Amino acid sequence: MKSRGRVWIVSIVGIVVVIVALVGIKVGQIRAMIEAGKSFVPPPEAVTSAKVEAASWQSRRSAIGSLVAVHDVVLGAEFPGLIREVDFASGTSLKRGAVMVRLDTTNEEAQLASATADMELAKTALERARALRKGEANTPADLEAAEARAKQTKAIVANIQATITKKTIHAPFDGRVAMKQVERGQVVSPGTPLATLQSVDPIYAEFSLPQQALADLKIGQVATLRVDSFPGKTWQGAISTVNSEVDATTRNIRVRATFPNKEGVLRPGLFANVEVNASDRREVLTIPATAVVYAPYGDTVFVLDSAKDAAQDSAPAALVAQPRFVRLGERRGDFVAVVLGLKAGETVVSNGAFKLRKGARVVVNNSLAPPVELDPKPSDN
Repeated sequence: MKSRGRVWIVSIVGIVVVIVALVGIKVGQIRAMIEAGKSFVPPPEAVTSAKVEAASWQSRRSAIGSLVAVHDVVLGAEFPGLIREVDFASGTSLKRGAVMVRLDTTNEEAQLASATADMELAKTALERARALRKGEANTPADLEAAEARAKQTKAIVANIQATITKKTIHAPFDGRVAMKQVERGQVVSPGTPLATLQSVDPIYAEFSLPQQALADLKIGQVATLRVDSFPGKTWQGAISTVNSEVDATTRNIRVRATFPNKEGVLRPGLFANVEVNASDRREVLTIPATAVVYAPYGDTVFVLDSAKDAAQDSAPAALVAQPRFVRLGERRGDFVAVVLGLKAGETVVSNGAFKLRKGARVVVNNSLAPPVELDPKPSDN
């Protein structure tokens, strides 16, 4: 019995020793992991960098608008009648005074012949009344009646001639005619649209700018026009009109600029991108727009700085990214102006800033950086 009890005691002691040994090993492993975690340095993030550069930008404001014809009218008939001739083709250019439509004037011409005869008779009667009056063979009332009759018949002739003239529709200015809306033999009533005539050289671009731009807007200020229909092509013009009031709803002011259009490729109604250029230039600090991390509480960029690893005094200097709040200004192409927060010559992360945190170690590989241009021209491919 004593030997069996001794065996149990030895077994229990052995088990306790094994458990203590295992616990000790595990505690040692955990402590090693904790120490390793304290000294662990995450691998550096791959980024691209760019210098904060000083540049001279000409002040300008961008806007979108529409092209508008200088003169744009819908020609219509003033009198009812039958169309005898249509002397224009759709889409052609016409000179001022060119005949476009002739209405039938047969009835008016017959009335004109009758009225002309009455006018000649009244004129003869007036001459006879004047001769008789000199001899006092008639009364002053007879002379006055003859004069009134002569004026009346003359007015009737002039009225019929005016009607005949108005039944021939002429182009009121040089321009391009749109699609014709009537055909020969058609009966039209007063106000029936015949065709649209537009003057397209020069042509207007109408757009709106915020009220803050009002102090800088001047008549004759240079403007640049681009349209999506002709990518890569620009037109130079000038501001010709600044509206006299600011829209109370949008707080924008309407502006009109005039552009030459000798080739006639610019058409009224086209969507227009307009840049208004000021005469002065200003110095700005620029960075790639991709360097900015936008957030509701403020925009930031990551500035690259050299720093020693505190855990390894013998380690070489490494690049560390530190966030910095910035105030941004105008954006042009792939660049954005920095108003506050950076200095010229500093290096910022241009691509990859979204994955960084304060004090993150980075490695710069600018071979991966996309081109940054002030006036980018994206390829269609």
